[in-house]
Parts: sequence; C-alpha cells; structure tokens
Amino acid sequence: MRIVFATDSDYEYIRNRDPHIYESLILSKIKENEIYILRNQDESNIGWMRYGYFWDNTPFMNMIWVDEQYRDKGAGKQVVLFWEEQMIQKGFNLVMTSTQADEGAQHFYRKLGYKDAGCLILDAQPLEILLTKNLSSLEMIQFPHSDS
Repeated sequence: MRIVFATDSDYEYIRNRDPHIYESLILSKIKENEIYILRNQDESNIGWMRYGYFWDNTPFMNMIWVDEQYRDKGAGKQVVLFWEEQMIQKGFNLVMTSTQADEGAQHFYRKLGYKDAGCLILDAQPLEILLTKNLSSLEMIQFPHSDS
C-alpha cells in the first residue's frame, strides 16, 4: 500500500464516497494536503484519511476509510502513523481524533497510544469520545512506501 496526498484528480473519488464533508471544502483540503489517498499495489484507491484543526491549532483526524476487503491488514495503522509523522514535521506536539462510543475504532486508537480526553453528546447520536496523543516523545519514522 502507498499513501499519497490527494490531488485534484481525486476530487470525484472523495466526493462520491465521503458523505461527511461539505463538497465545497474538498478542493481546499486537497490543496492544503489535508487528505491522503491509500492506494494498493495496482494503484487503485482503497481508502482515504482527512484531517483539519481543532480550535484552528491542533491537528484533528476527521475520517479514516479503508475499503472492506483491505481492513485488518495494517492500512489504518499505517496511515495514522504517516499522518503523525507529517504533523511532527510541521512542528505539532499534540494530535486529536474522535470516535463514537458504540464503534470499535476507540480500541484501535487506544492501541496506537491515544488517550481519552473528554466526550461530547450531540442530539440523539451516541457519545463521541475525544482522544489525544502527545507526539513530543515520538521519534520520526521514515515510510519508504509513502509519497510526500
């Protein structure tokens, strides 16, 4: 698997598959390298990861999607670690994400060193768990499979 920054040519792929982003934000997030595309060995897209900033100053991973047949093979972990490396290179010491309490993703993030930082309740949705990870003690990891 390769991780690459999304380009304008990935716009339709993201627009057609990610219902959780306003369409008008996709191109600006592509331009700012805030969307990564996961590609398999034949260069087919198998998923994406996108992020933004909590309080406009803390990187916040908004979405990871890996197509079903590629799950549980390390792709999610690989893209999270790649993103963390990118955030360290940009000078950030803390990153955030969240997941619903009824989703198994909370265990995935905790295995990667994320700690519970609070929660949020919106309308009738399940509890949203906020998670943070301190990057200041991590060493930079090189990913030869990634394009940056």
